[in-house]
Amino acid sequence: MGSVEKRSKDVMSDIPTFSAENLQNNLKVIQNSRTFLSIIAGVLAGIIGFNGLTGFVFYFVVMLITSVGLMAKAGFSADLYFDSLNRVLFDGFLGGLMSFVLFWTFAYDLVHIF
Repeated sequence: MGSVEKRSKDVMSDIPTFSAENLQNNLKVIQNSRTFLSIIAGVLAGIIGFNGLTGFVFYFVVMLITSVGLMAKAGFSADLYFDSLNRVLFDGFLGGLMSFVLFWTFAYDLVHIF
């Protein structure tokens, strides 16, 4: 009977558990960092003077660097802090695109008006 209890405890320890509050906070940090970097990247793209496709490529490069930075901050073991690796890599990826385009066009018009 002791071995059955031991096996059930071993099985329970193999199941990953997450704190809902900590998971929500981690996802909020990802969303805020992506939004902030989208704004900064948009201003930089506007000041540099990127047009068309080069501006969008710049955004995707910045988001790739952001994903690598977030993974490095998590110690390259996202399964300890998030329920899925996709959350770290892609969450907020397209949502930040609107902020990027807004600040890209705004900064471009301010700097390159003449």
